[in-house]
Amino acid sequence: MTNATFTPSAATSADPQLTPIADHAEQLRLAEAGVAALAATRNDRWYPKFHIASNGGWINDPNGLCRYDGRWHVFYQLHPYGTQWGPMHWGHVSSPDMLHWRREPIAFAPSLEQERHGVFSGSAVIGDDGRPWIYYTGHRWANGKDNTGGDWQVQMLARPDDDDMTTFTKQGMIIDCPTDEIDHHFRDPKVWKTGDTWYMTFGVSSKEHRGQMWLYTSDDMTHWSFERVLFEHPDPDVFMLECPDFFPIRDAAGDEKWVIGFSAMGAKPSGFMNRNVNNAGYMIGAWRPGEAFEPETEFRLWDEGHNFYAPQSFHADGRQIMVGWMSPFVAPIPMEEDGWCGNLTLPREITMDADGDLVTAPVAEMRGLRAGTIGLGPLDLGVNECATVVEDDGGAVEIEMSIDLARTDAERAGLHVHMTGDGHYTAVVYDAQIGGVVIDRQNVANGDRGYRVAPLSEGELASGTLDLRVFVDRGCVEVYVNGGKHAMSSYSFPSEGPRAIGLVSESGAAHLNDLTMHTLASIGLD
Repeated sequence: MTNATFTPSAATSADPQLTPIADHAEQLRLAEAGVAALAATRNDRWYPKFHIASNGGWINDPNGLCRYDGRWHVFYQLHPYGTQWGPMHWGHVSSPDMLHWRREPIAFAPSLEQERHGVFSGSAVIGDDGRPWIYYTGHRWANGKDNTGGDWQVQMLARPDDDDMTTFTKQGMIIDCPTDEIDHHFRDPKVWKTGDTWYMTFGVSSKEHRGQMWLYTSDDMTHWSFERVLFEHPDPDVFMLECPDFFPIRDAAGDEKWVIGFSAMGAKPSGFMNRNVNNAGYMIGAWRPGEAFEPETEFRLWDEGHNFYAPQSFHADGRQIMVGWMSPFVAPIPMEEDGWCGNLTLPREITMDADGDLVTAPVAEMRGLRAGTIGLGPLDLGVNECATVVEDDGGAVEIEMSIDLARTDAERAGLHVHMTGDGHYTAVVYDAQIGGVVIDRQNVANGDRGYRVAPLSEGELASGTLDLRVFVDRGCVEVYVNGGKHAMSSYSFPSEGPRAIGLVSESGAAHLNDLTMHTLASIGLD
């Protein structure tokens, strides 16, 4: 583990500091007006029916995920005045059941000196008083105007004024930034309690430009003291660990493991790994209070698609639930032209299987979105066959399919989704030469292209069966492989007109043990 040294007193919290620079209520009113103006011109051609997105404007990281007073709450980073990244606010939606969502008032806008240029990401926790505590990063540009002089970031606290969490009171800065010990980046607090102690970790770029997670402790959730470096990434190219996560999980024997998650900035591509601009993943290992995290596995991706980043998880009702951001990493980004940009993934439950691997699958509640089901049973596809099974998916469909690998000799077998009359589509297929599941956008109508691969393990290949669960929304696709052993999230922007779904076998034949199609209802935000 790291031998990094710095002055703990420089990284210890003082009494909360509250320095207003604007009326928060007025800033929120202006932000709501900004979103409404963009929403009035919104083009819905790719706007999701069952993924969370803002009514207008740019969004990124999920924030403040929690369950409180009978409702699920999802906050998210929001720029309400444009469809590209800008001064960050917090948007907010809530739900009684993770199926039917309603828009809540924008929660936070920059109104304090310590967050002059953005209310950055953070988390929520239910405190010792039984009510939510919201921790987030206040952001300023060090030169007062742009990123050419670096960042000045500190940790902040806010509390809700009501049980519906529609208004909040900011408590101010609780952890200042030791600017002489870091390289600008100092953000994204995650808080939890172990024993009688509250812990906070967040991402740091050290003065040696190494990606780290620092650990603080508190007895009262307000006054925090630096304890240690919880983890330093072993790759010297990784200079920052954004949106860190840290939580316990039980293995098949009932023993406790700890999962450390982060979005690594700076990692180089290697084979199928780290193909995105930045990549979100985790390690499994051991941790005891007072010690550093000790990894026992290699770095693994949470999601092997084109557009997954900045996930956050939380514990509620005995489950560890995660939501990620589908990041439009690479231009062109055509939804920027439509009055909105960006959506979140489906909520996923994190579990550990008998092999000690993490599994992420859609929460069980998602089955409640099914509005209609058609069972197509076992199917055979001939050599180089493409068979249309849905003429127009309506922008919301879930597909369950099981491929018999022992009776399939096609080089590629699976689905073409978002098929339009001009010949464009996105492929979701098993590739026998690669030995993995592929989302291939070489023939997508709009936006970035390329392909991503979820390589199957020897055990998965030897099982003889490949199970896929594919969610197709208006402008994106989520694929869950073998019950969630792999997940893949990618944008897919089809042409105008009906969007069909087809089965395909390339250079060989394929046999499906089962194929079931579900039409999905809207979650109420479109």
